[in-house]
This record gives sequence, structure tokens and C-alpha cells, in this order.
Amino acid sequence: MYRLAVIALISLFFQSADPEIRIVEYLKANVQPGKPVIVSEINKVFTAPEEQKVLNRLFNTFFKIPMFIVQYNTSTKKIPTLQELSEQFNFKVPGEADIMLRIMESDPRIPKFLARDSKTGEITEIDMPKITASPQFGRVLERTIAGWEGKPEPPFTIQMYDGKTLDSASLAGKPHMVYVWFTNCPPCVKTAPLLTELYTKYAKQGFQIIGANADKVLDLPYDDALRADYVKKLGINYATAYLNTKMQNDYGGVSVFPTMFFVDKNGLIVKHFVNFQDKTALEAAIQSAMK
Repeated sequence: MYRLAVIALISLFFQSADPEIRIVEYLKANVQPGKPVIVSEINKVFTAPEEQKVLNRLFNTFFKIPMFIVQYNTSTKKIPTLQELSEQFNFKVPGEADIMLRIMESDPRIPKFLARDSKTGEITEIDMPKITASPQFGRVLERTIAGWEGKPEPPFTIQMYDGKTLDSASLAGKPHMVYVWFTNCPPCVKTAPLLTELYTKYAKQGFQIIGANADKVLDLPYDDALRADYVKKLGINYATAYLNTKMQNDYGGVSVFPTMFFVDKNGLIVKHFVNFQDKTALEAAIQSAMK
């Protein structure tokens, strides 16, 4: 029976056309509690260019997961679910979020700051002092946990979808919002139409929205044509640009999407939201920025 199960697993592994499915199934079968995953060994198994691309994305995601969990918990006072982790990191394979947490829990570089349900895999507790005391994560998290409201907006320079360059200096004296998102992010899909509606209402009063798309810094498989189609489909009418790594880091290592910074005419952040917000909350934040 065991041999047949192994054969079935190997068959699924090699027959799947999707390299991400092959990699996730391999990890499910091989990751053992307490034993760190050796990247060089996985690279020997998955050598095709499309497989290497998936591995690079997963490796880049690895150290962002603790940041997301802490930022999400700090901002919402809730613990993210496996489904929310999947939505935030574009995990499409069943069980992918769970296996990434298992890898993280076995890595000696990551503080043991999570407790999880042994049956469901859901996170049940977060030990905040352990992660914030970590030399690797503590400094990056410090500003986010301390809060953004009342602090100056970090300066930025980003490239717009149309090829032009936008910098924060050009927004001096103008109330505005920096909206950090990625294509097809489920909470972003719900947020974009609300922002479009509110921008139509408040742009004539001088309010601006800069949509900083994180596809490239997250290594997501979307090209400019798909991004343009997404903007058209959702009717986005505010400025769209490409988030870069410097801006992401300067804004606290944004890892929860969407993240929104509402800035008044003096350049101070008056509201900071993460994840989906309803129209009432968004409109109140815009009005705060315009006072």
C-alpha cells in the first residue's frame, strides 16, 4: 500500500504541467519538522528555467512571511488565516501556505514566534516579543509597529505606467494617498473600485491617488499588457506606477496588500490602513488628509 502511494505521488509530481504544483508536492513529501530545507538540494531537483523562476519567487517570499504576519497583527489585532496568507503571497496550490510555514518553522534563522493548530495548520498565537527582538527582523518592524500616523511621508521616486517619472516632491502641498497593491490581489480587487469612485469625487478638490503596483518587487508573473488590461477592466482612473524596492523598504517593508498611506498638504501621514477597508473608512481618511 505504501509503495503504491509513493508511486502515485511520483506520478503526480512528474505529470503535472504546472511547475509550482510539482515543487509544492515535492516539499510536502520531503519537508520534515526540525530539519531545515537545503536550497542547493532543491535546485538539483528542479533545474528547468520555469521551475527556477518559481523557486526564486518562493525563496523571496520566505522572509516576507514573518513581516506580513506581524504587520497584519499589529494593524488589525487579528491573526491571519492560511487563506489570507495565500491571497497575500499568490499561493495557488492547495496546502502551499501551510508548507511554507512548515519550512519557516524549521529554519534556524527565523525566531520560533508562532503556535499553530496541529490539525488545521492555522496560526493560533503570535509571540510578538520574539520576532521584534530578532536582529534580522526587529529593526525593519520597528517603524511599522510604532505607527505611521503623524510622521512625515518618506520621499520617493517611481516610474509611472506611461513611462514618466513621479517623485514625492511634485506632490508637495497636495493632499494625496499612496496605495500599494498588486495585480489580482483579492482585497485589492475589492478596494480598487471604491478608490476609483472616491477619486472621481475628490480629484476636483485637489486630492491625488498614486497606485504603486508591487508585481515586480514580488516577482509575480504579470506583464505590462496584463496590468493594462487589469486597469481597464476595473476602470482605474488614478495614477498607476511601479513600486520599487527602495520605496517598499522606506515605507516600512510593506508586505500586507493593499497598504494605504493618506498624506495631508503638510506631508504628514494622517491615516495608515492595511488590507481591505470599506468605503466609509476610506472616505473619512481622504477627508482627514484634506483638512
